[in-house]
Amino acid sequence: MKLEVSVEAAKWYKEEMDLEPGDFVQYYVKLYGGIPTAHQDYYLGISFGKEGSIAIKDVVEGITFYFSDQDSWFLQDFDLKVVRKEDDLDFIFTKTLD
Repeated sequence: MKLEVSVEAAKWYKEEMDLEPGDFVQYYVKLYGGIPTAHQDYYLGISFGKEGSIAIKDVVEGITFYFSDQDSWFLQDFDLKVVRKEDDLDFIFTKTLD
C-alpha cells in the first residue's frame, strides 16, 4: 500500500491549483463520479487542506499528498502512482503482491 506522486504531477497540481510548498492535497473515496479507480463503483475526489489524520502520504515539491485514516482502506491491496500525461494526470493502480 503506497502512494507515489511524480515530480511532474506535483508541478501540475502547483500550476493548476495555485498550490504552495506546505499545502496539502487529500485524496478521498467517492461512490459516484470523479477519478476512475481499480475499485468498481468507487472513484477518487480531491480536496485541499489537511483534514483528519494522515495514513498514507507522499511529499513532493513541498506539497503533502495523502489519504486519511478513514480512506486508507482504499489502497490496502494497491499502490497508486500519480503521473502527468500530456496536459492532464494519470492515476495508475497496481495490485500489490503479498
